[in-house]
Amino acid sequence: MKHVTELIVVSEARQQILLGVKQRGFGRGKVVGFGGKLEAGETVTEGAARELHEETGLRVTPDQLDDVAVLTFHFPARPDWDHHIHVFLVHAWSGEPAGSEEITAEWHDLDAIPYDKMWDDARLWLPRILAGERLQGTFIYADDNATVQEYEFTIVPSA
Repeated sequence: MKHVTELIVVSEARQQILLGVKQRGFGRGKVVGFGGKLEAGETVTEGAARELHEETGLRVTPDQLDDVAVLTFHFPARPDWDHHIHVFLVHAWSGEPAGSEEITAEWHDLDAIPYDKMWDDARLWLPRILAGERLQGTFIYADDNATVQEYEFTIVPSA
């Protein structure tokens, strides 16, 4: 199972969330947060900070990342797609967002998140972490690899 990171950048001042459209690879064409695979020897937070910079140009330090969810995804029809994601909220950073060859960078109003253009699971967990919950969850996709068939959450107490 792949271990990856996802970062959700939120500007409270603007009441917006920074998301991108995947230009290639897994999830091409979908609106997603930023992140990706860890490199050898990286901690989860180091990998998350590196991925955010590579994909958007934004710089964060690991201590600026708020670890809000650990989510596991199963695709029974495509087991090679199974992955385990560490999700971080980002409220402080340096730089101005710009896209990359892999993904665009676009601000969206918090009350107009384009869930219809995202993976089906996002509508289930993203509003909850934006509301301040910390989650641990599992999602099982249907054979179409597009629809969540089953899911469960556990709310994790704040440290």
